[in-house]
Amino acid sequence: MEVLRKDDEGDNEYEELIPPENFAMIERGLYRSGFPKKKNFPFLKTLGLKSILTLVLEDYPLANCEFNKLQGVTLLQFGVPGNKEPFVDIPEKGIAAALSAVLDKRNHPMLIHCNKGKHRTGCLVGCLRKVQRWAFSSIFDEYIRFSHPKPRMMDQQFIELFNTELVDDDEDAKRPAWPGLT
Repeated sequence: MEVLRKDDEGDNEYEELIPPENFAMIERGLYRSGFPKKKNFPFLKTLGLKSILTLVLEDYPLANCEFNKLQGVTLLQFGVPGNKEPFVDIPEKGIAAALSAVLDKRNHPMLIHCNKGKHRTGCLVGCLRKVQRWAFSSIFDEYIRFSHPKPRMMDQQFIELFNTELVDDDEDAKRPAWPGLT
């Protein structure tokens, strides 16, 4: 997709809008994707993001930090390892802390991402759906759709066993008006 815009001299030019890998809207004002690359920045501008929540462990790239600064986007970094057998598990408290940030509409519009937007992002979104009281069949259908071609049973088990009571219910936080939230 392309959008027409004026360059610095006032001439018309077209700018290509390329969403990040695995991009989708989760709820109004909440999006998911793989790690945004420089070619995705024009697209991300159109979302009017207030924050980006990343689940990656590595330092955030300089180009992404500069983009965030120019756009006034706050980076919320909740680095969590992915579920990889036999010894690495997603920490439940890390996902609960990230979910508390997701449920605070002061952070919206927000983009959630990990490297590919599949497993860690899928677990966070699955836990959000659990808080929203979705049926497990619907939660897992969404998880599998985005984690294709390699859904992880450990991720689905993590979502099923996730303790939603770990999610902070900060009185100052304003929950969004999404279905299933009270």
